[in-house]
Amino acid sequence: MSLRLPQNLETAFPSDRALNAFHGEVLAEKAASLGRAGKLLASKLALLAKAAPGEDRKSLLQDAADAAHGYFIQRELCGLCTHQTIVKDYKIPREVLARIGRGRPSSRHFYEPTVSNRSETCREIR
Repeated sequence: MSLRLPQNLETAFPSDRALNAFHGEVLAEKAASLGRAGKLLASKLALLAKAAPGEDRKSLLQDAADAAHGYFIQRELCGLCTHQTIVKDYKIPREVLARIGRGRPSSRHFYEPTVSNRSETCREIR
């Protein structure tokens, strides 16, 4: 015995055509986002290459590393999991690759627990 939806409910569920259109829009947004991430990476690498020796190189390196990290993540979301060709094509320096995922030092206060008189307290590390 086969079951069939009542005819008034058949139109309530999306058709394959609607799902395919949605899937196409998702793919288009992924491609556009990948393109934006690639442009950001290229611009950060160009700024790093043009930087004068006296400029804040650490900040420029971290900016480029953050852009590379975002680009790599976006590529992985698109199903592209190898990055060797990207490193070669964009000529990403080893200094930048070494900083990927490190993050910036924050200005937050860090706390370290200490033990005094058998009770735990926190003291601020500056």
